[in-house]
Amino acid sequence: PPRSTLFPYTTLFRSMAVKNPTRVFTAFDYDHDEGLKNLLVGQAKNEDSPFEMHDWSVKEPLKGDWKEKVRPRIRSVDQVVVLCGEHTHTATGVAAELSIAQEEKKPYFLLWGYSDKTCTKPTSATTGDKIYKWTWDNLKTLIGGGR
Repeated sequence: PPRSTLFPYTTLFRSMAVKNPTRVFTAFDYDHDEGLKNLLVGQAKNEDSPFEMHDWSVKEPLKGDWKEKVRPRIRSVDQVVVLCGEHTHTATGVAAELSIAQEEKKPYFLLWGYSDKTCTKPTSATTGDKIYKWTWDNLKTLIGGGR
């Protein structure tokens, strides 16, 4: 079945200029950094965007084990982007989503969300995980696998 029937709350953004765009799941602190997610959604709509983004933001608490409900969403993408803000180190949901990505062996990278603020890593990030500066050129390079 089409992806839109698998996850009814999914909004698919696809650039028609790029063949086979990379499917991306975004982990972010919903309480503090929803604006960052909205900026990334906007970039996914760019004509030369190398990625498509599914907006699986949970507006209401999922019943039961939410982590197991998020796992298939993460499993179905090519990469995970972690948007880092000032409070990311306290965002347990972001840490859990990153842990799932690591368990599922999904490539991921961390983006520095605010150029004028101190951004932090989720607690499940490894010591070797770098937070990359968020520019359009960097984002395209990172999506392409450049680390």
